[in-house]
Amino acid sequence: MTWAGARGMEISRANSTGRDHGGGLDRARETYGGAAESWIDLSTGINPVPYPVPEVSARSWTGLPDKDAEEGLVKVARAFWKVPEEASVLAVPGASAAIAALPRVLSGKTVEIPEPTYNEHRAGFEDAGWQVETGAKVRVLVHPNNPDGRMWSADDLDEGGVTVLDESFCDVTPEESHVGRTGGADLVVLKSFGKFWGLAGLRLGFVIAGEDLIAPLRARLGPWPVSGPALEVGAQALRAFDWAEGTRQRLAQDARRLDQVMEAKGHRVVGGCDLFRLYDVKNAKAMQEQLARGHVWSRIFPYSDRWLRLGIPAPADWDQLEAAL
Repeated sequence: MTWAGARGMEISRANSTGRDHGGGLDRARETYGGAAESWIDLSTGINPVPYPVPEVSARSWTGLPDKDAEEGLVKVARAFWKVPEEASVLAVPGASAAIAALPRVLSGKTVEIPEPTYNEHRAGFEDAGWQVETGAKVRVLVHPNNPDGRMWSADDLDEGGVTVLDESFCDVTPEESHVGRTGGADLVVLKSFGKFWGLAGLRLGFVIAGEDLIAPLRARLGPWPVSGPALEVGAQALRAFDWAEGTRQRLAQDARRLDQVMEAKGHRVVGGCDLFRLYDVKNAKAMQEQLARGHVWSRIFPYSDRWLRLGIPAPADWDQLEAAL
């Protein structure tokens, strides 16, 4: 392996917690050079054509978030995701905040987390003193799973105990959502605003569950967990049904296009969803290095030397990706 290849894997793994994540484009530039604007970051699964952020009122910036704004956001969230009346909806400062807090409000000390999957779930439970074990009464399922896109059926949820279902990437396929099953004591659904709407910097997410599960989480997060601008922008975006439908169609087309581009180069599709695709490229480190020389940043994994994950390119970025390949 070249030094740059080894360094690329180190960059892909590193973040502020030391855990493996996408991103890290600033450190990629240190290794491979180039100005920030010359790079394409395909290491995340964030929609590259985000919801157009509206003008935010001065009051949202200067005042404490008020209850009316929070209740307004929750109301439109309930309508967008067709949340059952018996379920509660809690807006949180990003799905990651809920992932970190849930292990400290759920009952139990063992959790099942089928892997490979998004590693912050394991980290959150282990940080709270839980043990990860097969067959535990508390389970975490990522739906669709990151990075392979596995979907979980209703039968998968009917195994007793409490299931935390992370639907951060499910808004590209709303028909697959299990939100309609929430309201009891056995299912918690997480929603991320950063992925499908492409506004990761807004730090907005949602927890949907029965009130007995939501109440302790609400208490733990304290007053004003979500900023005024996030409440305002989120409410407007969740009303944009036409934008959402058009975005799903575009992402589906672009995901198929990305598969065709990669297959034409001899790489095999392993899975994914319409926000990211996973490929068997035979030598993931070498492929990441090749792409990085063309200023395209990708995602590789410490548990596979063959898998490479790519987000969906923005409309203006396809030529650069194909040139890097």
